[in-house]
Amino acid sequence: MSQLPHSDQKNQEYSHHHPTAKKPGATLAQNKERVRVARISTWVSVAVNFSLSVLQIIIGIIAQSQALIADAVHTLSDLVSDFVVLFASKHANKAPDDNHQYGHQRFETLAALGIGVLLLLVGVEMIWAAAASVQSGKPIAQVHYTALIIAFATLVGKELLFRYLLKQAEKVRSSMLVANAWHSRSDAASSLIVAIGILANMVGFTWADPIAALIVGLMISRMGLKFIWSTLNDLTDRSVDAETYQRIHDKLLSTPGLLGIHDLKTRKMGDMILVEVHLELPANMTIAEGHEISEEACRRAMVDEDILDITTHFDPH
Repeated sequence: MSQLPHSDQKNQEYSHHHPTAKKPGATLAQNKERVRVARISTWVSVAVNFSLSVLQIIIGIIAQSQALIADAVHTLSDLVSDFVVLFASKHANKAPDDNHQYGHQRFETLAALGIGVLLLLVGVEMIWAAAASVQSGKPIAQVHYTALIIAFATLVGKELLFRYLLKQAEKVRSSMLVANAWHSRSDAASSLIVAIGILANMVGFTWADPIAALIVGLMISRMGLKFIWSTLNDLTDRSVDAETYQRIHDKLLSTPGLLGIHDLKTRKMGDMILVEVHLELPANMTIAEGHEISEEACRRAMVDEDILDITTHFDPH
């Protein structure tokens, strides 16, 4: 049987290029579960956001609250992001094809980027409108108390929705669903600011209502910029965080028969991870033996990790 060629050159790479992937059955089941969770949780979000936005707009107009109407616009932006999530979850979990041989996971990254852009645009528009109202010099009407009731009701509803969505996102480990959950949390935070602004307006500080709308716009814009920055890093092949990297490194290194590893590289593929590593093996080992060790190393690395594929290179020592 053939053996791995011997060489005194350090780190010389040989032609054993061995991609490894999870069992198709397990991956298919995971994808189905992810799509199911994304669909159900997102439709729950759609129902809550639609109900709240309609209520906020109606009461905001009647109670003459600019802050409550601004919060309603923010809630409406959630509806758009919900449908983006539904679209992306459907396409991101499609099986690999000839044009996308690593799968379609980056649809989730693009969806998170879209949500970030949407948040930034909504935030900037709210800042512009609130600033224009403050600078106009026109008298600001006192807000009716019903606006305060709706603001608190929205705050409670958004916080409960955030907790539900985050729990579902963590269950299937989806960054896209996490982004949508934190979008709802930003709404809860903005509703708190709106409630404070309305309360201050009611006790005589009439300018507090548009100021609250301005603060909400700043919060939304900041959240949008964070999502945009994070997803752009993923699209430019950002590696995993240090803790995940060390965990993968240790799992690979624990493989029996392996002398060592080097040049371990990772990059994100949506919510999945692509790994490349050089395995250091005895120079007198057969190719079949090296292959077996490589299989075991990959199996160990994939335990409890969202790894899509591992490519190994053999280096004889």
